[in-house]
This record gives sequence, C-alpha cells and structure tokens, in this order.
Amino acid sequence: MELSSPQKDIYAKDRFSAVQAQRLAQEIAFAPVVFQVSRLMVKFGILEMLREAQDGLAMDEVVENTRLSRYAVQVLLESSLTIGTVLLRGERFFLGKAGWFLLNDEMARVNMDFNHDVNYQGLFRLEEALLNGKPEGLKVFGNWPTIYEGLSELPEKVQESWFGFDHFYSDNSFSQALEIIFARPVRTLLDVGGNTGRWARQCVGYSPEVEVTIMDLPQQLEMMCSQTEGSEGAIRIHAHAADLLDDRTRFPQPFDAIWMSQFLDCFSEEQVLSILTRAASSMASGSRLYIMETFWDRQRFETASYCLAQTSLYFAAMANGNSKMYYSGDMVRLVEKGGLVIEQIHDGLGLGHSIMQCKLK
Repeated sequence: MELSSPQKDIYAKDRFSAVQAQRLAQEIAFAPVVFQVSRLMVKFGILEMLREAQDGLAMDEVVENTRLSRYAVQVLLESSLTIGTVLLRGERFFLGKAGWFLLNDEMARVNMDFNHDVNYQGLFRLEEALLNGKPEGLKVFGNWPTIYEGLSELPEKVQESWFGFDHFYSDNSFSQALEIIFARPVRTLLDVGGNTGRWARQCVGYSPEVEVTIMDLPQQLEMMCSQTEGSEGAIRIHAHAADLLDDRTRFPQPFDAIWMSQFLDCFSEEQVLSILTRAASSMASGSRLYIMETFWDRQRFETASYCLAQTSLYFAAMANGNSKMYYSGDMVRLVEKGGLVIEQIHDGLGLGHSIMQCKLK
C-alpha cells in the first residue's frame, strides 16, 4: 500500500510523545464511556447551556436548568472536564473547543447519531464479524443477510440516522458531480444502487432531457417510488429491480452514463470486480462509468481519513461483513481488471468525495 501526501507523511512516523501515547491508550480503553457521556451532554442540552452562558455556569445552575439530579450532572460534568469538552474556572463550567464542535459541526452530529443508533450495540460483535466474514452485529435488529435487505424494516430512529449519514455525505457532492457527469451529452443514465432516488431527482432537475433508470433491490425501489412520487421530473425516473450480488444479473443496455455513488463500498473486492465486469459488458464505446466514493487515502484533511477508516468497521459488523471504505489503489486495480480504464479522477468534491471517470479499454 503506497500512500500519497499528506497521509504518507502523517502515518509514517509516531505522532505522539510518550505521555500523549499513554493518554491515548486510556482514551481508547474508555472510549465507550467517553462517547456516551458526550452524547448525553448534547442530548440533555448541557453543552448548549454552557455555550450560551458567557460567564459560565455553576453546577447547581446546570442542575436547575436540566432538572437532572445533582449526581447525574456531577458525573457528566466531571467526566466531560477530563475528556476536554468543558472547562472549569473557579466554581464555574465553560464550553471547551471540542464541546463547541460537538454542538456546531454537522458532521460530528451526523456521525454521533449514526454510531449510537446504527452501530453501537452491534459493534459488540465485531470480533465475531471479522472471524466469520458476516455482519454479526446486524442481529440486534433482525436476521437479514445484509443491512440493505432490512433497511425498510429497521426501527424508525435507526433508519433516520442511517439515511442521515448516507445523505449528508453524498448530498454535499451532488452539485459538483452534476457538472462532471453532464459535461458530456447524457440522455440516458443508469443509477446503480440509487437508494431513495435523491441523485435521480437531482439529475432530472438539472437536465430536462435525461432519462434516469434506478437499478436496485425491489424493496429499495419501493422506497424510491414513494420518495419520488409527485416530484418534478419523476416521470423520467424509472425502476429496474435487480440483485447485483447474483452474478447472473446483467446490466440493462445501453446507457450514456452509469453512476455508482457510495455503492461499491457496500461490496467485497470479489463482488466489486463482478459488478464492474458486468457493467463494462453493457457499455458502448461512448459510454462512461462514474464511481463516486470517499477514498480514505485521497482526503485533504487527516481527520476525514480517520473517520472513513473507522466507518469501514460499520461494514464489517453491521452492513455485510466484507466491504469497507476503499483505498483508491485497490479500486483502480479492480476497475482495470474489470475491463475499464480510468480517464480522470476528480478529487475534493463536497466533503471529500472523488469521482473515477471510466471508459472501456
């Protein structure tokens, strides 16, 4: 694995002094506690109170404003003080910088909801998932082979956080992605794994001519139809039911553009190769395949790489047991092995997406 800068420079050396490394080891050991305390500091409104109080708040004032017991407030504040999300000056508590980001950084809130509602219970079975190659943690919600078959049946709050996470990252890239896709004449577009049809609605809104076909599981297409019904351009959005894990499933043809957004990270390397090979077999010489992913090694900021690398364990424990947020070099290898060549890679879209623009060899 060969990384490029800045990751190459960051991950090639130890970044911590001995004292910092010792502290990090304990933060890891107590990570579940730190997470739940910080989540409750947001949920109970304590961090927000501290943000609004220029002169800080005494513990008794926090108790009065939250209507929690003094014991509950005290353990939360003392934990948060040592975590670093709050500060103590004299007898008064103030909001720390990390606490400010928990409140104001939308990405932090989306990630926290996703990890609490979707992943937290299931991650207890990560060891089994890694040993068995199956999403053993998904059993806390149901007995589906992958999370995708069960999406429509997940508890409402879990669905809300799952789609919130998925849409937050993809939606921020859509405007730039539209310009890339429609820089070429596109009258027909195949949206593979189109989910609730958000991208398809963007496409028909952007181009008055394009016809979009969403290729997905039947239960996903039912959700898509209900989401797109009555929206502008919905008459140009079509459904094509398919199980792409079945190697016998062929792609409909031909299409000017094939779009895969945050899709291939849902499959193992073997499955990705099968999907790309079948996609290539449906393409004409003028067709283009676009793969939009958040490759962890092509991020501008190291924090993004950190978040993406941790998200891979959601796939291991909860989603399917065998996929991940891909290293871009692995995807390049699979694209070329599948009979395609990469014309161009567009980096820096939205919150860290890249688009691989591919054509037939």
